[in-house]
Amino acid sequence: MNRRHPMLAAAALLVLSVTAGGASVSAQDELLKVFGAYATQIEEPWDGVIHTALNAEAEAGLIEYTFADDIGYSGDMELVLREVAELEAPDIIFGDAFGNEEAVRAVAADYPDIAFVFGSGGGPADPNFSVFDNWIHEPAYLAGMLAGGLTESGIIGVVGGIPVPEVNRITNAFIMGAQAVNPEVEAKVSFINSWFDPAAAKEAALAQIDAGADVLYAERFGVIEAAQEQGKIAVGNMSDQSGLAPDTVVTSVTWNMTPTAQYIIDQVAGGTYTAQDLKDFSMVGKGGAALAPINTDLVPADLLETVMAKEAEIVSGLFRVDINEGTPTGSVIPE
Repeated sequence: MNRRHPMLAAAALLVLSVTAGGASVSAQDELLKVFGAYATQIEEPWDGVIHTALNAEAEAGLIEYTFADDIGYSGDMELVLREVAELEAPDIIFGDAFGNEEAVRAVAADYPDIAFVFGSGGGPADPNFSVFDNWIHEPAYLAGMLAGGLTESGIIGVVGGIPVPEVNRITNAFIMGAQAVNPEVEAKVSFINSWFDPAAAKEAALAQIDAGADVLYAERFGVIEAAQEQGKIAVGNMSDQSGLAPDTVVTSVTWNMTPTAQYIIDQVAGGTYTAQDLKDFSMVGKGGAALAPINTDLVPADLLETVMAKEAEIVSGLFRVDINEGTPTGSVIPE
């Protein structure tokens, strides 16, 4: 069912309500009410992953789920959150606080009975503000190994959104993986200073291709299109993006929010929710991160075997991918 929250209509924010079945998350008579607050459009992979996980829980009949997307970074996030808290009083609000950190935390402090669960570079805050992030540096390293083994020019490219720690660590992991296979690999890194600007991302990717890059990590949406047009190889990000260009995308670095969502839903339903850092639920060990299926038509058998062996070491805990959140050396960052 599509509908608009009355006080959000003026801001032209789409709100979707999804419920299904008669199942309950506990012995409660009513389903938990969950709201998603997204700064970007849900087509943008980062917020899209959160939305996909919550939508699946709703379709399974475990929660009632509504959301607003494309809220932006100009002050509307605080307005939306306060209106939803007052009008809807959801049990849980999920979202991304990047670019709206102070506003989100201020609202959470004023509504201690609502569980606020937000993507954030900061820490949790008692009693109700939990944080998570996309800790996908492990599959990024594996994808880098593929890139290092597949490049013919010796040049790989990464097009990222904004050089914040969360993006830097997967970029650096990708480069480390490539250089583990081929120490001579050169990495070109460009940031577009936006979380969702496909045209700018495509332009940056085309510039890297012109400079010799033949395998590109599409940290932002728009890169895969450039790779496809130029006959290059691409690595998707956040979700399995092979469907965008099956003959171009060799694999994707994927984030799965389902373990995080299910844990929080169970905590709130059971009355045991506390503010916490949910980092572990977004890593390989708990199923929160993975390398998507590899296009074996593009990958030699020996390289595939090497990458799969390293993946097994990560899963077993025998190998840990170093975390480097510094801006990659030589990055191109627009003013």
